[in-house]
Amino acid sequence: MIWTPGVARAARKIAAAAALGGGGLTALGATAYGLLMAESLVARKVIGRPHGMEGPPSDGVYGDFSGEPVRLVMLGDSTSVGLGMTDPARTPGVLLAHGLAAVAERPVRLDVFGRSGAPSADLGEQVDQALRVRPEIAVVFVGANDVTTQTPPAVAVRHLSKAVRRLREAGAEVVVGTCPDLGTVRPLAQPLRWVTRRWSRQLAAAQTVAVVEAGGRTVAFADILGPEFATNPGEMFGPDRFHPSDRGYAQAAYAVLPSVCAALALWPEPRPVRGEGLQPIYLAAATAAEEPGTEVSATRVAGRATGPYGKWVTLFRRRLGELLNDA
Repeated sequence: MIWTPGVARAARKIAAAAALGGGGLTALGATAYGLLMAESLVARKVIGRPHGMEGPPSDGVYGDFSGEPVRLVMLGDSTSVGLGMTDPARTPGVLLAHGLAAVAERPVRLDVFGRSGAPSADLGEQVDQALRVRPEIAVVFVGANDVTTQTPPAVAVRHLSKAVRRLREAGAEVVVGTCPDLGTVRPLAQPLRWVTRRWSRQLAAAQTVAVVEAGGRTVAFADILGPEFATNPGEMFGPDRFHPSDRGYAQAAYAVLPSVCAALALWPEPRPVRGEGLQPIYLAAATAAEEPGTEVSATRVAGRATGPYGKWVTLFRRRLGELLNDA
C-alpha cells in the first residue's frame, strides 16, 4: 500500500511542475527511474509483442433507439481501442456506447481516435480529430505509455491538461480513466513491480489534479484488475500478459460508465458513504489513486471553488448496479 500523504505531495509537485512548464522527473528520483528503465527492457522481452497493433474497427451508431445520437469519442492509448480484441463488441468503446444508449434511451454515435502505444503527448492530434465530430462526451484512457516511454510526469500531465481544456472549451464533457497500476502486470519482477506501482499511482494522482482543474472528471483505474488478476490471470489479461482480456476491458468500461452518464446529467449525484464526499483536491487525488473505480470531480463549498488546501472536489465510487436499476 502506498502512503497517501506521500502520494499527495508527489501529485502536488508534479502538477506544479506541469503548470510552470518544468519537466520534474518524478518524486521517485533518478536512481529508481534508472532501475525502472533497465528492468523494463527485460520485462518487455518477457511480455513480447501484442497480438495485433490496433483494436478492431468499432466506429458506428449503437443502441436500438430513435432520436439524435449522443456523440461519444474515445481517446488515448491501446486500452481505449481494445488492443487484442477481434470482436468490436468486446472493446471498451462499444461497451460504453451500448451502456450509455440504454441509460439515455437514445442511440450513441461512437468515434474512436485513440491509438495503440500513444502517450499523453499524442492527445493533441487526437483532439484535433475528435473536435471535427463535435463530441458531447469524450472518454480518455491514458498514462501507461507515459511510464514505459520514460516521459517525465509533469510533461505528460501538461499534455493531458491541455487536451481536456480544449475539449471542454468546445463544449464536450470529459471523463479520464487515469494511469493504471502497472505493478499488476505479472511478468514484472521485484523490485520493478514496486517501482512501477509507485510511479503509476503518483502519475494517476497528478492526472486527477490536472483533469479536475481543467474542467473534467476522473475515474481511477489503479489496480482495478488486481484482485481478479490474482485469481484469474489468464482471464483478466490477454495473451501478451500486459493488455487486458475481454473481461478486463469490460471491467474498465463499466468502471467509467456511471461517470460518463453523470457527466451528461443522465444520473443524479449519489449520496456519499463513509470515506467519500467533500475533500481537498490533493488528498482526494491521492486517495483515488489507491481506490479503483473512484471518481473525483470539482464542487463548491459556500459558493467557493477553492479552500485553504486547494480546489474542493467530491470523491466517491459510483455503483454500476444502481445506475442500471435506475435505467
